[in-house]
Amino acid sequence: MLISLHVKNLALIKEEEVTFTDGLNILTGETGAGKSIIIGSVNLALGGKADKAMIRTGEEYALIELVFLLDNDRQRQKLKELDIEPGEDDTILIKETVTAKELRAVSELLIDVYGQRENQSLLRRGAQLGIIDSFAGDEDAKVRAEVSASFSALKKMEKKYEEDNLDTAQRQREMDLLAYEVQEIQEAELKEGEDEELERDYRKMLGFQKITDALSESSQLSDDEETSPSSRVGRALRALNTVQGLDPDLDALTAQLADIDSLLSDFGRAVTDYSESLSFDEAAFRQTEGRLDLINRLKDKYGRTIPDILEACDKRQARLDELTDYDAAREKLRKDMAREKEHLLSLCRTLSGIRKRAAEEFKEKLTAQLLDLNFNQVDFSVEQLSGEEYLSSDGFDKITFYISMNPGESPRPLDTIASGGELSRIMLALKTVFAGKDEIHSFIFDEIDSGISGQTAWKVAEKMGRLAKDHQILCITHLAQIAAMEDAHFLIAKRVEDGRTESHITRLSEEESTRETARLLGTSSITRQALENAAELKKEAAKAKAAG
Repeated sequence: MLISLHVKNLALIKEEEVTFTDGLNILTGETGAGKSIIIGSVNLALGGKADKAMIRTGEEYALIELVFLLDNDRQRQKLKELDIEPGEDDTILIKETVTAKELRAVSELLIDVYGQRENQSLLRRGAQLGIIDSFAGDEDAKVRAEVSASFSALKKMEKKYEEDNLDTAQRQREMDLLAYEVQEIQEAELKEGEDEELERDYRKMLGFQKITDALSESSQLSDDEETSPSSRVGRALRALNTVQGLDPDLDALTAQLADIDSLLSDFGRAVTDYSESLSFDEAAFRQTEGRLDLINRLKDKYGRTIPDILEACDKRQARLDELTDYDAAREKLRKDMAREKEHLLSLCRTLSGIRKRAAEEFKEKLTAQLLDLNFNQVDFSVEQLSGEEYLSSDGFDKITFYISMNPGESPRPLDTIASGGELSRIMLALKTVFAGKDEIHSFIFDEIDSGISGQTAWKVAEKMGRLAKDHQILCITHLAQIAAMEDAHFLIAKRVEDGRTESHITRLSEEESTRETARLLGTSSITRQALENAAELKKEAAKAKAAG
């Protein structure tokens, strides 16, 4: 759930921090008070498009921070996959330090935001297919993934079949080039690791003179009987040996010097052996240089490493074999395409059946929820058209929602008849249907009460009250019926401070909430009668919540 929101330097907000509760959080205020800024700030923090014009005048930056408390193991697992670790208290801080892509991924796990724009998504028929898929659940998702994989495989085959439609001359030119490239690689007789060994030998040969000079100088300095380190250490060791046994600490120093003397003797012998083994063969140098040149040319053409070159050779040989027996290869590809298409259609039929069963259940549940939201009549259906003409990575179904909300009218596509107020109720009904299926605990409803009033508003309020029993809801409203259902009531108001307008958000006490509900009832002043009406409305809301 969303625990807190911290906003600084955004539009009319100088700096505000608000703590939300579980249940129904109501946000009210006069028109223009900044209610939309609060919801807009949440959208921005969750990856919405930012505009510099939204930064408070005179400030260089805006800050938005959200703190969420994780609700389930799925959220924890998905966040782990995004390399986002929650705090020790199972909270997660959302701010601008993560990428927009990560923000969108996180927001999909933690909260749903609904407003007029989201309501309009109901009207897109492609989105209606997605709604049925989401309702169908895991079985649908599994088969849909298989459909997508099969569709992709078929498209790759079809593309290859189209691209490989070569005439005789084209095929011969490609075969000639492939044969030349295969022969060039094979004749090189490459061995893995050969290039690294050659590079080591080449560097040694190239530096032969430097190595010889360094060894000569080293031998002169270390072998001189009078001035060499070995000679001096030997004399020092012989001096210390004359007093061996007189003091244990001195014996330890003698032992250290003896080790040094031994190391110097070993070094001298090793230098002598290395010098005697060192030789330079001009022919071997030229041969190594030529071999490296050949390998590097092949790397330039076929890959950065010897394994890459060998793999390139295998691919060219396979393609050459294919073109050599071109007609048989084309026939094989045609058969493979036919098998894959039949497999795809079989998966589509399975998916279509899952969708059909889900659509029937969805129809019944959504109809019940809509009737509960004060529609006089609801005739809702899901039209499902299936066939190869609709074939895509999502299957071969086309879904359209049909609805009639008035007696005597035949159902028509949802996008042709629903008003803003009706869409708001349909969206609320939809979310109620999904409430037991999804794992998102927090919802934001912005303008869910658009175009409704009276008894319909009360029905919407009751529905939100019941939904808030198991979920956290943040709802901006201008209706007293919905505000009365609050578990926490926040007032957003503007006031002028130091000559500048600022928006503030304040959690209201029970008495203050009653006064604000009275204001929403539409009286010109807060009279005693208005307060009594508001109190009665809140009492009825409490009864409805207790009964729900």
